[in-house]
This record gives sequence, structure tokens and C-alpha cells, in this order.
Amino acid sequence: MSSPQTQSREQLDDACPVIASLEQIGSQWRLAVLHELLDGEQRFNELKRSTGANARTLSRVLDDLGEMGFVRRRIEEDAPVATYYSLTDKGESLEPVFSEIECWAGSWLEDSALEA
Repeated sequence: MSSPQTQSREQLDDACPVIASLEQIGSQWRLAVLHELLDGEQRFNELKRSTGANARTLSRVLDDLGEMGFVRRRIEEDAPVATYYSLTDKGESLEPVFSEIECWAGSWLEDSALEA
């Protein structure tokens, strides 16, 4: 038998697809990587620089996003070996979501919050 907390959590997840969606893409690093990849395919170190994530965090996030079907990995075996990341169709489908968030932020967040 599940606890009352588990039952209310399950009910909330069933009632609100927003929560289920945010559990997949809602971490700071997942959002940052997805947003950066909207500009196209990038190498690991490019993503590391643009997101500010450390290598361990970025590697974990890319693995998670790959397992969930948002990101694909391509390896070029030439010397030096290069790994590229890009969005899948599922990942690209988030573009309008990011656009709406950016519009909302422009209207409702203070300039100081946007710079943070």
C-alpha cells in the first residue's frame, strides 16, 4: 500500500501534465543544454562553455537527455575524436516553449533577474 504522500504525488502527476513535463526537462542544466542546442549541433566543450556546467554535470545531463530522447550524440572517429550533440525531433519540438518563456520573461521579469 502506498503512503498518503505517494498517493497525492501520483494524483498531482495525473492531474497536471506540466509537472510531468518539468520532471523531464525542468532542471537548470537540462534547460540550459536544450536551449543551447536549439542553435544547432555543438561539441561537448562548446556546450560546457556556453552553459557554464562542469564536465561531470554536463556529461550526466547529456546522458539523461539522450536516454529520454531529447538529444542525439554523434561521434567522429577522426583524430582527434570529436563528439557532437544535437536535438532530436522531440527536443526540437520544445522551441515554441522556449520562445513563449522568453516572451513571458521579457514582459514580467525585472532586468536584474534576466541578467542573473
